[in-house]
Amino acid sequence: MKVFDLCCDQEHSFEGWFASGDEFDRQLAAGLIECPLCGSASLRKMLSAPRLNISGALPAPESSAKEPVAMPNDESMRSMMLQIARHVAANSEDVGERFPEEARRIHYEEAPQRSIRGVASREEAAELRDEGIEVMPVPFGNLLKNPLQ
Repeated sequence: MKVFDLCCDQEHSFEGWFASGDEFDRQLAAGLIECPLCGSASLRKMLSAPRLNISGALPAPESSAKEPVAMPNDESMRSMMLQIARHVAANSEDVGERFPEEARRIHYEEAPQRSIRGVASREEAAELRDEGIEVMPVPFGNLLKNPLQ
């Protein structure tokens, strides 16, 4: 499994998981990879440190993967993020921990086509993407956990 730090032409950084470097190149050339924040397919690999699996030799490091963050001090930005959270909550079904299973059922037409939201590990999300199932992180997921006022 290869993990690449990627960046789009809008300077959004995110992580991508691929079976190999060749698989990344194939998916990029086919236009199958896009920024989870803005949808841009104009991407580039960033420098990243290699991860070495040395089973048991060292304690597992804490996750240092970078995640997109924002500090919306502008009231209009906070309002827009809240509107997006409301739209996602109103127009998708919360399947919680069942997200990977339900996403597969929908993709393979074993369940009705609909928008869903829930939780998945990075590994589960990468596996879904490898299967051709479009999933994206929800950067405002914490807004969906509480009543939206």
